[in-house]
Amino acid sequence: MRRSSEKVKTLEELESLLEREKARGRVVVMANGCFDLLHVGHVRYLEAAREHGDLLVVAVNSDESVRRLKGPDRPMVPQEERLELVAALAAVDYVFLFEDPTLDRILLRLKPHIQAKGTDYTEETVPERDTVLSYGGRVVICGDPKDHSSTEMIRRLVP
Repeated sequence: MRRSSEKVKTLEELESLLEREKARGRVVVMANGCFDLLHVGHVRYLEAAREHGDLLVVAVNSDESVRRLKGPDRPMVPQEERLELVAALAAVDYVFLFEDPTLDRILLRLKPHIQAKGTDYTEETVPERDTVLSYGGRVVICGDPKDHSSTEMIRRLVP
């Protein structure tokens, strides 16, 4: 079993690593998210995403991008810790940090076979759908219903 720190990669490291894996015929799935206050919905999403391929690569939003998305008081957990937590999940093969508002640039660079999104999306509403389809990839929606939320957990913890 690999240590979680061995799963954390840079975009450059992933680019060459995934090229080799794809050349071996392995199917690459990419998922992404903030993963602030990791919960069972995150685990179910990532496990379901992993079922669609041979390797699961997870893009974790940087602290700055989480602030842009969720507000100035977020994230609750710093980016390095969120990377380590996500990397520790058995379903996850590799994780990396990203700053961009969408995954478009990264998807065009890594070209995963599948982009997995949670059930708060439909295939038609995934922001990067056209990018994924442009290089022959596909989008899948997976995980359990959106019944879990870091934002809601924080609301309950910090009245």
